[in-house]
Amino acid sequence: MSEHNQADVQATTPESGRSGFRPGSVAAVSLATIAESLGLAAPDASHEAGVTGISLNSKAVETGDLYVALPGASRHGADFVAQAIDGGAVAVVTDDAGARQLALAGEQPVPVLVVDQPRTVVGRLAALIYRSQPAEGGFPSLFGVTGTNGKTTTTYFINSLLRALGKKPGLIGTIEIVAGGEPIPSLLTTPESTDVHALLALMRERGLDAASMEVSSHAISYHRVDGVMFEVAGFTNLTQDHLDLHGSMEEYFRTKAELFTSGRARRAVVTVDDAWGRKLAGTAGIPVTTLSAKGSDADWHVASTTARGLGSEFELRHTDGRSLRVHTGLPGGFNVANAALATVMVLASGVDVETLQSALDTHDPFTVAVPGRMQLVSSAPASVVDFAHNPDALARALEAVRSPKEGSRVIVVFGATGQRDQGKRPTMGAIAARLADVVIISDDDPHDEDAAAIRADVMQGAIAARDAEGLGCEVIESYPRDTAIRLAVDKATAEDTILIAGRGHEVWQEVKGVNLALDDRVELRAALTSKGFSVSTDQRIES
Repeated sequence: MSEHNQADVQATTPESGRSGFRPGSVAAVSLATIAESLGLAAPDASHEAGVTGISLNSKAVETGDLYVALPGASRHGADFVAQAIDGGAVAVVTDDAGARQLALAGEQPVPVLVVDQPRTVVGRLAALIYRSQPAEGGFPSLFGVTGTNGKTTTTYFINSLLRALGKKPGLIGTIEIVAGGEPIPSLLTTPESTDVHALLALMRERGLDAASMEVSSHAISYHRVDGVMFEVAGFTNLTQDHLDLHGSMEEYFRTKAELFTSGRARRAVVTVDDAWGRKLAGTAGIPVTTLSAKGSDADWHVASTTARGLGSEFELRHTDGRSLRVHTGLPGGFNVANAALATVMVLASGVDVETLQSALDTHDPFTVAVPGRMQLVSSAPASVVDFAHNPDALARALEAVRSPKEGSRVIVVFGATGQRDQGKRPTMGAIAARLADVVIISDDDPHDEDAAAIRADVMQGAIAARDAEGLGCEVIESYPRDTAIRLAVDKATAEDTILIAGRGHEVWQEVKGVNLALDDRVELRAALTSKGFSVSTDQRIES
């Protein structure tokens, strides 16, 4: 995964620390200290420049940086050492192949530290250089959330609850990064480890005392959270997704489970409403508090759920008799589960029940707009944009938006992402056919795959389910996506519900390497307005 071959490294590393990822001041770490941490001999005394940053991207290197040259599929990071040195790199870490390449090219004006697998040392080097979580403390308490669905909303809920408790929290996730200044848009669920540690140091520098972070399976597999210690790790659920990376659900689970070990987290809260959660609770290497929103045996469980507006009011009860009254303004049973998990994770960090109840009552922290997560765009017709992009999430979103009003229909627009798990495409089509009245299949992000072939896979599943099960739904293929959204609005009455699923907060659609401007929320508002429907004026984004 060199910088030019691994697109996410290149795309998410800012062009410079001035973009907001790095702390303003970093005390230099000697090359001797860095070499010692790698088990290597110190460079000779002629190289005494201190290291004040670390980068995987030669274009993002600043004066004083350690440049890590990673191997890639077609290019090696060593190809860009000269550019990194021009940018101010004072040393290079690479593997044996990279070192040989530099030696042959005669490009060794700075020390080169050679390790077997440079990717695996980046996190701890970043932690050492930025002192992101120093032994003496003073850094933000970190809450990490993993699982297939619900990570984003749960981290926003945690962030909002911490603020209600008087904390000054940060946020690292799919939508944005908040580190005490202007929000920074995200391009990865979890940034590279060089950025994660820089961000934690920046939060500490700015006086933040807590932070919530989404932790994806990719982040664990690609070592993006190496060297990070979470105060509390939370688990939402595990359903089919990312099998293009992991190959099997068992391997997907094993990757997630790595977060729940003593080297990565101090304690855990695990939702045990699926078999994977129960397995995790029984095998985690740290103290676990269990949670159920569906009646499973657990330390905390959701009880007495009632509708309140679009959302829900419920009670959280512990087996020892403690209880909390909780409300979320977001629709769907899964948001009850997300709110419950956020609550119990904050409790697990040491906050007492009485203090937490007061914050819940006074601030209603779980009534918060999460961009692209069950985001209401209009009320008549009820029009919702959601990130649901896998079978379980799509099913839960469709169930959540179904109105009890007689004659009300559900109209869904969705597609599937290219170059991802192809097996879920017909499954998603079948789910839509079973749970919606009008199924409009369009494009998501085709990437480099043929968009028509992706739509055909989804269509096949929808039509097969409709015909085999005698379903009364209408199945339509419509593209491009803005046309499909307009079609959904054209077909809707004020009593219907429109769900635009799969892309959520995203504002670009990638087609054959080209990013096309496309925001489902913008397109949906425009289509509704052109038909004379009123749209929501609540554009809050909780940051």
